[in-house]
Amino acid sequence: MERRQEQQSLDFTMDNVEKALHQLYYDPNIDNKNLAQKWLMQAQLSPQAWQFSWQLLNGGKVPEIQYFGASALHIKISRYWGDIPSDQYETLKSQLFSQISAFASGSKIVLTRLCVALASLALNMMPDTWPRAVPDMVRVFQTEDGQTDGRARCLALLELLTVLPEEFQTSRLPPFRKGQVRSCLSQECACVFPLMRQLLQQSDSPGFVKQKVLKCFSSWAQLGIPLTDCEELTMAAFSALRDPELFDSAVEALVNTISQPDAQRYVNTLLKLIPQALGLQDQLHQAVQNGDIETSHGICRIVVALGENHSRALLEQVDHWQSFLALVNMIMFCTGIPGHYPVNETTSSLTLTFWYTLQDDILSFETEKQTVYLQVYRPVYFQLVDVLLQKAQFPADDEYASWSSDEKEQFRIYRVDISDTLMYVYEMLGAELLSNLYDKLGRLLTSSEHPTSWQHTEALLFGFQSIAETVDVNYSDVVPGLIGLIPRININNVQLADTVMFTIGALAEWLADHPVMISKVLPLVLHALGNPELSVSSVSTLKKICRECKYDLLPYAANIVAVSQDVLLKQIHKTSQCMWLMQALGFLLSALQVEDILSNLHLLITPYIQQLEKLADETPNPSNKLAIIHILGLLSNLFATLDISCHDDDHKAAEVKKLPVVQGPNPVVLVLQQVFQLIRKVLSTWLNDAQVVDAVCTIFEKSVKTLLDDFAPIVPQLCEMLGQMYSTIPQASAIDLTRQMVHIFANEPAHFPPIKALFLLVTSLTLSLFQQGPRDHPDIVDSFMQLLAQALKRKPCLFMSAELDVKAVFQCGVLSLKFPEPTTVKSSCLFFMEFLPRCGELAPVGQVVHEDGKLLLQATLEGIGGQASRNMMDSFADILFCLNKNCFSYLVVWLKELMQQDGFPSPRVTQEQKDNFTQHILRERVNKRRMRDMVKEFTLLCRGLHGTEYTADY
Repeated sequence: MERRQEQQSLDFTMDNVEKALHQLYYDPNIDNKNLAQKWLMQAQLSPQAWQFSWQLLNGGKVPEIQYFGASALHIKISRYWGDIPSDQYETLKSQLFSQISAFASGSKIVLTRLCVALASLALNMMPDTWPRAVPDMVRVFQTEDGQTDGRARCLALLELLTVLPEEFQTSRLPPFRKGQVRSCLSQECACVFPLMRQLLQQSDSPGFVKQKVLKCFSSWAQLGIPLTDCEELTMAAFSALRDPELFDSAVEALVNTISQPDAQRYVNTLLKLIPQALGLQDQLHQAVQNGDIETSHGICRIVVALGENHSRALLEQVDHWQSFLALVNMIMFCTGIPGHYPVNETTSSLTLTFWYTLQDDILSFETEKQTVYLQVYRPVYFQLVDVLLQKAQFPADDEYASWSSDEKEQFRIYRVDISDTLMYVYEMLGAELLSNLYDKLGRLLTSSEHPTSWQHTEALLFGFQSIAETVDVNYSDVVPGLIGLIPRININNVQLADTVMFTIGALAEWLADHPVMISKVLPLVLHALGNPELSVSSVSTLKKICRECKYDLLPYAANIVAVSQDVLLKQIHKTSQCMWLMQALGFLLSALQVEDILSNLHLLITPYIQQLEKLADETPNPSNKLAIIHILGLLSNLFATLDISCHDDDHKAAEVKKLPVVQGPNPVVLVLQQVFQLIRKVLSTWLNDAQVVDAVCTIFEKSVKTLLDDFAPIVPQLCEMLGQMYSTIPQASAIDLTRQMVHIFANEPAHFPPIKALFLLVTSLTLSLFQQGPRDHPDIVDSFMQLLAQALKRKPCLFMSAELDVKAVFQCGVLSLKFPEPTTVKSSCLFFMEFLPRCGELAPVGQVVHEDGKLLLQATLEGIGGQASRNMMDSFADILFCLNKNCFSYLVVWLKELMQQDGFPSPRVTQEQKDNFTQHILRERVNKRRMRDMVKEFTLLCRGLHGTEYTADY
C-alpha cells in the first residue's frame, strides 16, 4: 500500500500537478498545503516538467496554474541547462517566443515568468549559439503578427528587455562566461537605447509605456554601461521627474545610472548632470512645503547619489567648484529637512554617508589643494553641525509621548548615526568645534531673556558627548568650563538627565587628570543612581569614574559605597546594571588600604551572605535559584575588578597616589575563604543544576584571573571541590576553571600536586564520558580539548603520568575532529598542534603517534575530503603541516597507504590529483600559508566545486 502511494506521489502528470496546486491554494489544512508544496517542488525538478509545463500553459487554465508551468520552464532552463540537447535549443526558443506573444495580452504574472525563462535561455546561448539575441527579440516583437495589438507587443518586448539584465545579475553562470555575456549585453545597448529614447520622447506614448521604459532603462543601467551611452536617456529621465506618474520609475533609473562605480570616469557627463540636479530645487522646496514626503525623498536620493558617488571626481574640477558647492548646499537642505525623524520625515538619514565621503575626499588632497577646499568647506561643516544638532533634538514632551516604541527606537539609532557623524567631523574642525558648542551652551544656560527648552540644552550636550566619547579631549581648554556649567543645568527631564550622565561618563579620563573637579559632578551621578529611569546612564557613568579616577575617590568612597549599597538592596536596577555597579565598587575598593577594603567589603557583602545562608537551607525552587544566581553574580563581578596589585596599565600616577599596601592576605582571598563552606553548601543542594554550577565556577574564574598568584591559598580547597563537582555531573564550566588553574599554578611546585590530581581526575572522567558517547556534549568536548592543549603548553610532564591514558586521549581527539560543531573541531586541532611537537620529548606521546598517527591523518583527510565545513580547512592544513614537521617519515608511508584507497578522501578526485597533492604536501615544511592554500585547492576538487562560482568566498 505504502509503495503504491509513493509511486503515485511521484507520478508527475499534468492532472496531478493541477490537483496539488489546487491543494496548495485552496485547502484550508496547513499540513496538506505543506505536503503539496514539497511535492510541487519535486515536480518542477523532475524530467516530466518538460511535458506538463507546456500543457499547463494552455488557454483556459487559471493564471496560478499557468504561472507554475512558466516557473517550471525557467527552473529547467536556468538550473539544468546541461541536460538540454543542443539540437533542441531552436525549438525551445521559438516555443517561448510564441508563448510570450500569446500571453502579451494575457496574465501579467505569467508573461513575466515566460520572459524570465526566455532571458535565461538567451544568457545560456550568448554569445556563441545566439549572438544576436537582443536584436532578434526586438525584431520579433516589432513585426506585425496580426494576432496581438502593437501596444501589447511593445509592452511584452519591454518586459523581456527589463528582465534580461535582472536575470543576468542572479544567473548561475561561471565567472568566465559571466564576463563574456556582460560585454555582449553592454554592446547591445546600441540596439535597445534608441528604442527606449523613441518611446520616451513620442508625445503619443501612454504613461504606462513610458513607465515601463524607465524601469527597463533602470535595469540596463546596472550592467555598467558607459555613462556617455546613457546620457540622452538620463536627461530624458530628469525630464520625466516632472510627471507624477513617472516620478518613482525615473528616480530609480537615475539613482541606478548615477551610482554605477564606473560612472566617475565620465566627468564631462557628470558635469552636465549637476545643473539637472540643481534644477530640481523648486520641485524639492515645493514638495517639502506641501508635506509630499515621497517626492522630497526621491529628489534627495538623486542628489545624494550624485554627490556621494562622485565627490572626488567633481571636487577635482576646480573650475566648476561653485556648481558643486551648490549641490552640497542642496544636500545640506536635505539633511536639515523639517520634521522629526522617523515620524514626519525619513530623508535626512540618507545624506549622512555623503558628509563622511566629502570630508575624506577633501582631506585626501595634497596640502595646497586641501587648504583651498578647507576654506570653502569648513564653514559648510560648521553649518552641518548646527543642522545635525537641530535634527537630534527631541520633540515636545507630549509629541514624544505619542510615538510608538518602534519610532522611539528608530530615533535612538538615528541619533547614534548623528553622533558618529559629529565625531568624524571633529577631525576636520578640531578644537574650534568644541569651543563653538561650549559658547552656545554657555549662552543658553546664562541667558535670562529667553527661557531655554530642555531640548536645546540636551542637543548641545549630546554633541559634546558624541565627540568626548571617542576623542581625547584632555587638552581641551573648554572642558573645565563645561564641567562648571553642568551643575547649572535645570535637569527636569529623563532624556536630558541621561545625556548629562553620559557626558560626565565621557569626561571620566579628563576628571582623572583634574581630580579637583570630581566634586562638581559626582553628587549628580550618585543622586541619579536612585532613579530607575536613569539606570543605564548613571551606573555606566559611575563605573567609568571608579575605573578612571579610583585613586582620587578616597574622600568620596564611603558615600559611594553607602549609596550603591542602598540602591542594590532596594533593587532599583535590573540584573545587568547591578553587575556593573559591583564592578564599579570593585574598581573603587582596589585603591583603598587593605583594612579599609575589608571593612567596606564586610558592609557590602554581609547582607548577601546572610541571604545566601538562608537560601542554602531552603528547598530548591525556581525563585530561590534565581536569587542564588543573582548573589553569586554580584560577588563574581565585584571580584572581577577588585585588584589591589599595581598593573602597568593602571593610572599613570598610581604609584604616586597609592599608599603602600600592608602585606598580608589579599582581601578577596579572605572573603572567599570565609564564604567557601557556604558556597559548598549551596552547591551540595544544586549540584545537578547547570546554571548554579556555572555561577559558582564564574566566581572563582574571575577571582583567579584578577588575583593570579594571590589566589594560591584557595588552590587545594578549590581543586577538591572542582573534582567533586565534575564527578557528580560533568560540565564545561568546571573544565574551563580547571584549565585556568593549570595555566596559572601548574608550574608552582607547592601547588602542583592538587592541580595534577584534578587534571588526572577530569581527564579520566571525560574519557569515560567518551565511552558512553560524547555527541550530546560538544561543549564539554570543546573545553576538554582546550584543557589538554593548555596542559601540554604549560606542563607537558603531565602526559608522563602513569595514570594518564595517552592513547585514549589521542583517540578522543581524533573523534572530536569529526564533530559537526566548528568550535569543537578547532579546539581539537589546537590540541594536536600542541601534541605532535612533543613526539620526541615525551615517550608516551611518541609511541601513540607511531601506533595511531595514521588514524589522525585519515580523520584530517576525511575532513578535507568533504566531511568538515570549508571554514575549517586552515585548521586541518595546520595539522598536516605539524605532521610534516614532526613525523615526516611516518607521514610519507601513511599518505601513500591512505591515498591508494579508491574513493578516498572523495570519489570526485582522480589518483593523479591525489598523487599531486601528496607530493606538494610532503615538500611543504616551511611555509604554513602555502600549506593552507594547497588544502583549500584540494578540498574544492574533493567537493566538485573547483572553478565554480561557489569558490568566490575562498
